[in-house]
Amino acid sequence: MFILKKIISAFLLPIPIGIFILILASIFLLRNSYKKAKIFLFIAILWFLLISNQTISNAILSPLENTYPALINTPKVNYILVLGNAHKSDKNLSISSQVKSTAINRLVEGIRHYKNLENSGQKSKLIVSGYSFDDINSHAKMQKILAISLGVNENDIITLDTPKDTVEEAIETKKIVNDEKIILVTSASHMKRAVKLFEQKGLNIIPSPTEHKAYRDTYPSSYFNSNNIKKVELAFHEYLGIIYSKIKGEF
Repeated sequence: MFILKKIISAFLLPIPIGIFILILASIFLLRNSYKKAKIFLFIAILWFLLISNQTISNAILSPLENTYPALINTPKVNYILVLGNAHKSDKNLSISSQVKSTAINRLVEGIRHYKNLENSGQKSKLIVSGYSFDDINSHAKMQKILAISLGVNENDIITLDTPKDTVEEAIETKKIVNDEKIILVTSASHMKRAVKLFEQKGLNIIPSPTEHKAYRDTYPSSYFNSNNIKKVELAFHEYLGIIYSKIKGEF
């Protein structure tokens, strides 16, 4: 079910949708239906113009990222949970190259809170999460290695090696923290869905969103580029996730 969900959602993202429209245009062209071909070609061009535009992409992503404010000051807690993302094990690369940028961003935010608590004289546990998928190492293990290299005490790290998605992360976290308040670190675009899923499982969450992307860049090439398409892709992924969770009754 997990794999099927990922496959279906992959075809409902911005670029596959645009490619599908172009395929329709090509089919009508081959059938000599020139009017329909022109219509779908125009729709495809318009589609890629819109999703690659900074203003449009920010407008789509902002409602997700602005759901919760950044957690500037670190509250007193015993646990900090960093949700998993992605990695690719390669012994020829440094750990910072094996762990993907989104995962690094999340982990750094978690370590920031860990260090703030440590500097204030309070001990806390850093929980890192994520399974292996097709890799020899779990994502949690790779995050642990990176966290240790960045100065986190190995004894303060808890790994959740089996969760495949946010629901499973919530279930496993609940077993550890029970009713205690925890800082939840994930990408700002993912935070809205993550909080709903965690609260549905009875966890007491303090959101700490990071990796905000919906901001205005004045550099000339930023008005139309692939980074804007990535923003729309992130937003589509989350909106689809929210719809899926509501259909399943997960919140």
